[in-house]
Amino acid sequence: MQYSVIIPCYKSSKTIRGVVEDTMQEFEKMGRTPVEFILVDDCSPDGGATVRALRSLVQDYPNVTAIELAANSGQHNAQMAGLNHAKGDYIISMDDDGQTRASQLPYLFAELEKGYDVVYAYYPQKEHSRGRNLGTWFNQWSLRILMGKPKELKISSFWVIRRFVRDYAVRYRSPYTRMSGVFLRVTRNISSVPVQHFKREEGKSGYTLKKLIRLWQNIMAFSVVPLQICAFVGDIVAAAGFLGILSVLIRRLLGIDTALGWSSILVSILFFSGLILMFLGLIGTYLGRIYLVMSDTPQFVVRQIDEQDAAGGSRFSARRADAYETAAGGEEAAPEEVQD
Repeated sequence: MQYSVIIPCYKSSKTIRGVVEDTMQEFEKMGRTPVEFILVDDCSPDGGATVRALRSLVQDYPNVTAIELAANSGQHNAQMAGLNHAKGDYIISMDDDGQTRASQLPYLFAELEKGYDVVYAYYPQKEHSRGRNLGTWFNQWSLRILMGKPKELKISSFWVIRRFVRDYAVRYRSPYTRMSGVFLRVTRNISSVPVQHFKREEGKSGYTLKKLIRLWQNIMAFSVVPLQICAFVGDIVAAAGFLGILSVLIRRLLGIDTALGWSSILVSILFFSGLILMFLGLIGTYLGRIYLVMSDTPQFVVRQIDEQDAAGGSRFSARRADAYETAAGGEEAAPEEVQD
């Protein structure tokens, strides 16, 4: 059995070595080897410090590969870049900040051995702010309503999957990636286990409120429920309008005077105009995303890959995004290689 550990990296020059070496030791302790590490730099804005840290790890360990993305693509697209390169029978995703520790991996593997295809770690007590925890709750609720996630299933960025899940997951080519949605498309044989959540060792989260909202919006790539909600609300508004017309006609026929109020009319116009614009905006978002997918907007663009060659020296490979067009049983395109 071979294992692959994917770690998306963003401004993690001070933490990534400790995460990788700690994880290596844990895999040795569990007797689960060989293990490869795929470190994906998501275009960290730190003057190349993260890239240098990843290259240093590649030079020190032959089982470490560093993938440098040309533009910031987000954590989930970075995970997809790692999945496209993973060769293991089991693939694990971890964070780069030390909040997900390798010491918790035995709990995930124990659950996976019960026959599950995907196992998530979740945190009964999270080392996040109250606002972030509230956002996590809302995100879990949204996934259950919009994507049909089982109520008892809790998700995070710390997970382990089987090889066949990876083989089907990499067929998803949209830039609007949400790993939970991708996995739910492949299988419903998914479980989650409680693990300890540790404090961040350095810095702060790269997720701003704006990025979190954009990530949440990616749910729309896996669900038409928002459109169905629009149709339902539209039906209710239309029914209310029809009842209002009947009420006016009946009052007219009965000779009951109806006092006209400009303020109520203005408020009604503003309310329903806003409702229409909101629904048009939602529909426009769906159409815009369809257009971007049809125009072949890439999930990620790889600037270069750094790995050791057979002689133990560093090798840099410039690969196009289509070099990752791999499916079950597929072959990777041959990269153009530059020896260091």
